[in-house]
Amino acid sequence: MAERTKYILDEADLPTQWYNVVPDLPEPPPPPLHPGTREPVGPEDLAPLFPQALIAQEVSTERYVDIPEEVRDVYRLWRPSPLYRAHRLEKALGTPARIYYKYEGVSPVGSHKPNTAVPQAFYNAAEGVTRLTTETGAGQWGSALAFACAQYGLECEVWQVRASYDQKPYRKLMMETFGATVHPSPSALTESGRKILADDPDSTGSLGIAISEAVEQAAADPNARYALGSVLNHVLMHQTVIGEEALKQFELAGDTPDILVGCTGGGSNFGGLAFPFLREKLAGRMNPVIRAVEPAACPTLTRGTYAYDFGDTAGLTPLLKMHTLGHGFIPDPIHAGGLRYHGMSPLISHIYELGLIEALAVGQQECFAAGVRFARAEGIIPAPEPTHALAACIQEALRCKETGEEKVILTALCGHAHLDLPAYGAYLSGEMVDNELSDDVLAASLAELP
Repeated sequence: MAERTKYILDEADLPTQWYNVVPDLPEPPPPPLHPGTREPVGPEDLAPLFPQALIAQEVSTERYVDIPEEVRDVYRLWRPSPLYRAHRLEKALGTPARIYYKYEGVSPVGSHKPNTAVPQAFYNAAEGVTRLTTETGAGQWGSALAFACAQYGLECEVWQVRASYDQKPYRKLMMETFGATVHPSPSALTESGRKILADDPDSTGSLGIAISEAVEQAAADPNARYALGSVLNHVLMHQTVIGEEALKQFELAGDTPDILVGCTGGGSNFGGLAFPFLREKLAGRMNPVIRAVEPAACPTLTRGTYAYDFGDTAGLTPLLKMHTLGHGFIPDPIHAGGLRYHGMSPLISHIYELGLIEALAVGQQECFAAGVRFARAEGIIPAPEPTHALAACIQEALRCKETGEEKVILTALCGHAHLDLPAYGAYLSGEMVDNELSDDVLAASLAELP
């Protein structure tokens, strides 16, 4: 009898609650601070940017939060997502390891991002908001929010990092098809954008700059709010549907992961997969190694400083305690645009400081080599972001080949690359280079910490 390739849950198995990891941690994470008073921010400080329901989730101490039925109804378009056993990749590598991947590319926009875009749009619409502003790097988040806004009749305005705006025109078209307005960032539409352009008219942009522009626009419009696709606690909590489903699917497989690997930029994909497994680990029910993988060009966990910093370039957001490269950091325009953020999620940074997870930085040539290897074996071309996790999976699988260990490896394949093929073209043509962060650039950026 052939070994099973995919594990499919019924719609009845769709999670009814999101998981909040904070109550299960040995120490609570440090709170966001007001940049003026250095005191913890209160709900009133966040109200110009977020609806009350999301503010409550951001500071919640409840272990589980119910998913509204209106959100689950949209989730059913693609959830539960499949868990695959990568038999063909295992064979190609000649490894005794068992490799599984949770595939989020089945969503309407081809990534994990709608898992939080949909509830964010729902809660804003429920409180009478008519317009959402946001930033996007690779375009995955902007596409997801545009899709979600279309579900609830909201206007959507997106500032896309200039490098990605130029590299990924089809992302812009996808956002516009869903009804969004898209601007390259930095733009001349905002004070923060105009300041950047005055200093550097050819700026390739950064997520920090795009956040400043989106926040500035939302704060000036009483009918608008801001939506963030990663970093914050409520965003990572929404993504835990990934890990909760994966736990059920591993029960079907009769297996337990020894190592869990996820790519990390702001942290939503990684947290969404890892947090439910971390809960099981903290409870003593399993003991997987949990490894975060980031680009060598933007290595927040492995080379950043753990400090309070702004979440944006212009300094409009509260101060967040996180691993940061400095809010003024502008990374090289690497192809994994979704991982080009100067800071790591405060919650993941805190968990890393507690020693509960590991971190690894990988160069983009090794990542794309892993993406090509995976595509030729499994038939799915991975988005540039999850190629980082795949590179680490392949490293681990090849170590198992040397040792003979039959480790079980789990990763989240958080999206496909159907709109990112020019990045593969750069790799396949030999034009791609590794853009590792230099010590001088890092030191200069960290010198500007508040």
